[in-house]
Amino acid sequence: MPPRLIIANGAEEPIALQSLHVSGEISGGMAQTTVQMVFFNPNRRLLEGQLQFPLLDGQQIVGFSLDIEGRQRPAVPVEKAKGRQIFEAIERRRVDPGLLEATQGNNFKLRIYPIPAGGTRTVEIRYVESLARQGKNWQYRLPLAYGDRMRDFDLTLNVHGAMAAPQASGSLGAIGLVRTGEQYQMHVNESGFSASGMLNLLIPASEKPQTYTQVREDGTWFVTEIPVAETRTARSLPKVIGLLWDSSGSGAARDHDAEFTILDRYFKAAGNAEVRLTRLRDRPEPEQSFHIVNGNWSALRQILQNTAYDGASALSDWKPEADVGEYLLVSDGLSNYGNAAFPKLAAGQRLYALNSALAANASLLSAWAENTGGRLIQVSAQTTAAATQALLSDATHVEALTAAGASDLQIESHDAKNGILRIAGRLRNPEAQLTLTTRQNGRLLTATIPLSATAPAHPLAAYLWAGYRLRELEGNRDVHRAEIRRIGQQFGLATRETSLIVLERLDDYVRYDVAPPQEYQAAFNQLKKLRDGDLRQTRSRHMENVLQQFQRKIAWWEKDFSKDDMPKPKKPTPDALSGAGRVRAIIPPAMTAPELASPAPVSAVAAPVIAPPAAAEPPPTPAPAPVTSRQRFSEGAANYSAKSVASSDAAPAMPEISVALQKWSANAPYIDRLKAASADTVYAIYLDEKPSYANSSAFFLDAADVLLEKGQRDLALRVLSNLAEMDLENRAVLRILGYRLLQAGAPQLAIPVFEKVRQLAEEEPQSFRDLGLAYAANQQYQLAIDQLYEVVQRPWDARFPEIETIALAELNQIVATAGVALDTSRMDPRFLKSMPLDLRVVMTWDADNSDMDLWVTDPNGEKCFYGYPLTHQGGRMSRDFTQGYGPEEFSLRKAKPGKYKIEANYFGNSQQLIAGDTTLQVKLTTAFGTPQQKEQMVTLRLKDRQDTVFVGEFDVAP
Repeated sequence: MPPRLIIANGAEEPIALQSLHVSGEISGGMAQTTVQMVFFNPNRRLLEGQLQFPLLDGQQIVGFSLDIEGRQRPAVPVEKAKGRQIFEAIERRRVDPGLLEATQGNNFKLRIYPIPAGGTRTVEIRYVESLARQGKNWQYRLPLAYGDRMRDFDLTLNVHGAMAAPQASGSLGAIGLVRTGEQYQMHVNESGFSASGMLNLLIPASEKPQTYTQVREDGTWFVTEIPVAETRTARSLPKVIGLLWDSSGSGAARDHDAEFTILDRYFKAAGNAEVRLTRLRDRPEPEQSFHIVNGNWSALRQILQNTAYDGASALSDWKPEADVGEYLLVSDGLSNYGNAAFPKLAAGQRLYALNSALAANASLLSAWAENTGGRLIQVSAQTTAAATQALLSDATHVEALTAAGASDLQIESHDAKNGILRIAGRLRNPEAQLTLTTRQNGRLLTATIPLSATAPAHPLAAYLWAGYRLRELEGNRDVHRAEIRRIGQQFGLATRETSLIVLERLDDYVRYDVAPPQEYQAAFNQLKKLRDGDLRQTRSRHMENVLQQFQRKIAWWEKDFSKDDMPKPKKPTPDALSGAGRVRAIIPPAMTAPELASPAPVSAVAAPVIAPPAAAEPPPTPAPAPVTSRQRFSEGAANYSAKSVASSDAAPAMPEISVALQKWSANAPYIDRLKAASADTVYAIYLDEKPSYANSSAFFLDAADVLLEKGQRDLALRVLSNLAEMDLENRAVLRILGYRLLQAGAPQLAIPVFEKVRQLAEEEPQSFRDLGLAYAANQQYQLAIDQLYEVVQRPWDARFPEIETIALAELNQIVATAGVALDTSRMDPRFLKSMPLDLRVVMTWDADNSDMDLWVTDPNGEKCFYGYPLTHQGGRMSRDFTQGYGPEEFSLRKAKPGKYKIEANYFGNSQQLIAGDTTLQVKLTTAFGTPQQKEQMVTLRLKDRQDTVFVGEFDVAP
């Protein structure tokens, strides 16, 4: 799979790879490859570039740099969530950041900003690998499938210490290597070149054990390569076989012909057996049983060939059966759905994993398999013979490994790979010894291997140790996240818990507390001392600011607003335009606070006159007397319950209110076909259309809507789950998925999605709010209010104005209506006040750096929106979110009879990616915060600036 730049809208030209320079240094069974890419932006505006690419199994990124002021600046490691936060914050300031992230398995995402209009950016990536053996040779593989024709292509490979000339083959044709001194060199330079396929290099290998060392500040690391006899013992195959077939959407990219070839040979060797097939998608399908007679598995093969690959990958969501002898898992390992732990197999049950996909999580598959005594088998059309042998026989297997004078031992694999074992670790003494016990042909053999600090130096030994350790930890990542993070930071690696980041300015390294490249360390230390004190003061001010916001909202809620007809408008004042920004009104100096509390009416169709938001609400009530200790204000708060709220804030009977939602209907070409299909055929129509819209989240949302309408709920949920497969670790897409699962009444499925979003984006308050609301929908009320309180107490970026008061409204609503006592002892009781509402509307959206506006027009014809946040009868709009996500909230304590029209408006965006449609979720609630609360949710999309859509309306009876 070639690296691909993410361009969401074909209306503008894609960023092009203008130049590709590749260099490789190969020594012994290890290699380091450096790829330098120059990207050109042919568009008339600067853009962010996003490059997605996989690495081959066993390859590990160890460096990344970005051109800054004419020089390549090296990246430094940073915690993953923090790295994304820093990148996006700096990007908004139009400064140069670069970020390299690991997504799932050996898949990576590189984000670069800016790529100037008509200009270029240069990126350099370094990765290392331990080479596989092919016969008596090391095999070096270099993917060259970079797509379109590029202006300049240059390739240089240096092979050190080879016993004879390496042999090259593949897409570049027969290219010889020239001997220069102690090395062999290949050099290719082309103009107007279209790179494709794979370059293969076979390098004669030594038949003797070889140790290499690397000295670093954290110790002397070693890696030892031990050739072993390639003797194999045929396995006895069981009579009951469990076949776990990954039928998720990503499964379509596997090499099924190669998989069938391996299975054909496996079942012929099995002879007569029962095969129990379980398809794995967003949830497992019912088990099917097939009987193999004399190796004939044609019925099972036909079923597998007819697989419709669709849905997310919940690869741990299955249950082992005691009478199954062994399991075959055929999958890419990209498990992206649900939170189930991988099943524990019984003693003696093995799991063999078969992977034929380039974009895969080989580390996870290998860990799952090796934990049961099985192994991962990589499958391709070129390696079917070797893969069959690996599946049907046992190779030399490491039973025990100890060391004297060395520690931190890590083994690449407990099974010899093509006649080679690799062991890495750290030397504690100048001379050390490994003791290795292996099983060969059923016999146990013990060997000792001497280690010495004087062994040949190699710059990759420590990186290989780190890669082996990370591979082992991946099998139970949730338990080992902290260790994975430490390894990433220690060795400067892109892992599932760390990213690599490049910043332009030294003060940004200081601002975000990121250790800079070594040449800037001294200046960094000086600036950091000055900044630490400022940070402490910022944190202490945050909660007081939130309390002031909440008190202003209490003052609004306690005020009695007139429900009479509108007064005649005052004479309008001249408008002032703030450049390309929003329109702002000039407020006469003599206007008093009460007049600001009841502003002049705004017509639902007239251009709005915008008053300053800060002055639009009545002045706050005096703050409560200061509390002298945390213990005092916590007293009596531990059992804050629905009963106590009802007694203190009893509300009058709610009016009768009906809600009518405008059904959202897309106008895409596939809609008519889906709607015209019967309930029995609509899924088949969806599958027929899917290849044309595989990268469109809108397609899956629309298709799921139609399936729900036709009563096909399980299939609708499967279709929705495809969003988890589309763009690995894209939190915007995952948020849409979570919202739609909630809308479909499946909070138990939404919770793991939002838990992953929180893990990806802890810097955004929406991550905690969304998860809290999902917990509440699943009646996990204590977890819900705990998450919502995180929104309250954490300091956030200024682009999330007053989101704390929205979260507090929801927190207090849950406490008031849960019907059970909840523990609020860690919460400041000044924030615990239920404020029931007749009407509430909340709007969120999926696009960062975008400005969507919620409009509510009441029976007076008065429109409440960001620029007119308080109406005559007390309708209140929350602060305007101009840089993404929302929420924006409309609240009305006592609703005047009549109709309330709800609209959504696309004001604009400042995204640096070429953006597609924006998906909005609007939730309409009546009797909010009372036992009579009812809510409805609708999802819709806006495409262009100034788009406005009618969402629905409340009808309040007299």
